[in-house]
Amino acid sequence: MKVAGENIRIEGRLLRIARLDAEGYLFVEKPEPLLDALRKSGERIDLFTFTQRLPQSVPLYSFPREWDNFAALPVSTFDHWWTQQIDNKTRNMARKAEKKGVTLRVVPFDDALVQGIWEIYNECPVRQGRPFTHFGKDLETVRREEATYLDSSVFIGAFLGDAMIGFVKLVSNETRTQAGLMNIVSMIRHRDKAPTNALVAQAVRYCAEHQIPYLVYSNFAYGKRQKDSVTDFKENNGFQKIDVPRYYVPLTHFGKLALRLRLHHRWVDLFPQSLVARLRDLRNAWNNRKFRSVTENS
Repeated sequence: MKVAGENIRIEGRLLRIARLDAEGYLFVEKPEPLLDALRKSGERIDLFTFTQRLPQSVPLYSFPREWDNFAALPVSTFDHWWTQQIDNKTRNMARKAEKKGVTLRVVPFDDALVQGIWEIYNECPVRQGRPFTHFGKDLETVRREEATYLDSSVFIGAFLGDAMIGFVKLVSNETRTQAGLMNIVSMIRHRDKAPTNALVAQAVRYCAEHQIPYLVYSNFAYGKRQKDSVTDFKENNGFQKIDVPRYYVPLTHFGKLALRLRLHHRWVDLFPQSLVARLRDLRNAWNNRKFRSVTENS
């Protein structure tokens, strides 16, 4: 739904929580007019949540708040990132793509890009032990989903010859103080060429050339889960955990009660991290085994 010029997403059935549809990439600059419009929208919304943009880590508002975080890379120049913010191993991974014949360039949003993204998405049904949410989508669905926020987006492709083997969708916020990696996906069969490392390097170069001071790669930590292979990849490429305030504004009496009882958190956050990690490993093993079985029988 659109409210006060903002695209809003509402989640939950019992407890209905609203947020910006592009949360983490676009930000609420003036919350009061938006909150007033949400109250008058006619939709039942119990809580509205939003975060501050970088570099605003000091709370600006008196609404109820908790701490969230970004995986953020401070960007000054490409050379500074290359020589001071990453180590030799990461530099070698970024170089590997070029040595293997991979080229990188900014590409327009057109039929060729959509076709390339569709082929990448439909390469494999499982990634990192989980069902890949984009697998099985048709061409028009991919086109519609990737066509969002084009005014503030740039696409960078990694190519082997004429074939796109990886891409980045980089979305800048309204004040161009940060750019977020909304999508960064590469073909698994070309993993030996390290296209994802090269795409990160090209995104850093783009931010440096356009004087965008932060490159953001989603969250650094999610709930109680502090470390995994993706976190290691982010850390190796110079991303840091930067805490920012997350606000929860009750818009109904039920919203106030839910906030007091902490019902706005995911149920998985109620369990010990050791148990959640064990269950996650079992899930990943099951998904990988299931995928291998499907591949061998196809």
